[in-house]
Amino acid sequence: MPAKNDPPDLIKRVRRGEHAAASRALSLVVNEDAVADVLAKDFFKCSGVAQKLGVCGPPGAGKSTLLGRLIARYRAEKIKVGALMVDPSSSVSGGAFLGDRLRVMEHATDPGVFMRSLASRGMIGGLTHAIFGAIHVLEALGCRKILVETVGTGQDEVDIASVVDTVLCVTTPAMGDEIQAMKAGAMEIGDIFVVNKADLSGADRAVSALRGALGLGRSAGQEPQAWGPPVVATSASSGEGVAELAEGVEAHWRYLKDSGEGRARLKKQHAAELRFWMQRRMIQAALDRVSDKNLEDLLALRTDPASLGRKLMRAR
Repeated sequence: MPAKNDPPDLIKRVRRGEHAAASRALSLVVNEDAVADVLAKDFFKCSGVAQKLGVCGPPGAGKSTLLGRLIARYRAEKIKVGALMVDPSSSVSGGAFLGDRLRVMEHATDPGVFMRSLASRGMIGGLTHAIFGAIHVLEALGCRKILVETVGTGQDEVDIASVVDTVLCVTTPAMGDEIQAMKAGAMEIGDIFVVNKADLSGADRAVSALRGALGLGRSAGQEPQAWGPPVVATSASSGEGVAELAEGVEAHWRYLKDSGEGRARLKKQHAAELRFWMQRRMIQAALDRVSDKNLEDLLALRTDPASLGRKLMRAR
């Protein structure tokens, strides 16, 4: 009988579509277990097969409810779906505060849906350092739509654009978030803009403001883009507008495949994944060289953090 963490056995079972094996493999990858690199090397071969959707926006915008609606629509079309939800995490334990969202738990028993919460572990940008490894596990599992919901930090979520194929920027008419989106740089990364909670007053005004802002951005000296980001009004609680949103997502996926943009984005994702991997290893290697004597030298003011840091990073 194969060992619990036997890489060949886990790989075989994940590729067969076994959720238990995928859950185990994902834990090993996220926790950077000794066998993580072996698993990652194999699962990376499935990279680029699935459409990866990034769902970002401020807290309270209804991202989780919208996520649940999209999952239900894809499952009605017999599409296997993966959902990764990045949560704030404790700076002490590293664990996620929120866990799996209740609004999407209705899909938890569906064999065609794999869901997992990931702790951000202090990483800015609304993501986690293990996001790429987690995505590759779901690709190997056979998911063809992978939804990534960010923490909801608002102004620091632009990193999602280097992880997914299609970015959904979610806002509401109640918070003036369309203005926040412009300040946060979402105008540059958004492929589809969603004004959720469209049953609230001011929805039409928010949609018009976003469309106007997108038009102003293009007229301010920017080169014309082959893809013009649509603005879709939805009410995730009732399902209003979700069909139109799903159609927009499919249209963007076709655009990516029919143009050179899809390949360019995948190349950008690979570059970001390589950067994540190298940064983690290089920083950890330098930190492993910090000794008590180094700290005593800092206390005695015989050195400073910048000088000591450079010395440790040069050391082999």
